Amino acid sequence: MGRYGAQSVLQPVAVAPNYTFIDEDAMTYELTTDPPEVAIDDTLFTSIGPEGRLLGSRCASCGHIAFPSQDACPGCGNSAVASYALSRIGTLWTWTIQNFRPKPPFALPPDDDFEPYGVGYVELPGELRVESRLTIADPDRLRIGMPMELTFIPLWVADGQKIFTYAFAPIEKEQPV
Repeated sequence: MGRYGAQSVLQPVAVAPNYTFIDEDAMTYELTTDPPEVAIDDTLFTSIGPEGRLLGSRCASCGHIAFPSQDACPGCGNSAVASYALSRIGTLWTWTIQNFRPKPPFALPPDDDFEPYGVGYVELPGELRVESRLTIADPDRLRIGMPMELTFIPLWVADGQKIFTYAFAPIEKEQPV
């Protein structure tokens, strides 16, 4: 029986482009298409995809570049800062492998099985060093000084949205034919 004494008939009813309503009483949903891609924080980068760039700030007075974007210059304190799109290419300055689940408030889904991942600082020439996840967690494939490129990786699906963050991936040299 349903909520008002009527017999429940579970029929899919479209409620949003990415969902099918399954059971009105239980309020459960089933994904029917790929969920929309959403940034973990929309102030960190311009967009998700091959043209996306990290968003920092640049001081109009002293030229100091900061990431993430700041309301005032961390170098001279001036409030005349502007949004600044950082380079997508850099060099791995140092790295480690995160072999255990980080403690809160680090953003990971609470019930997710943890898998080790690479973390490093990538130096963006003439700009700054950015702390970032790496797309590789194999110590045999990482080396200081290797060229890296910005990319975006999915973290999890929450509230029907695929949550993305930024990461750096090694630039693979093309093999001669």
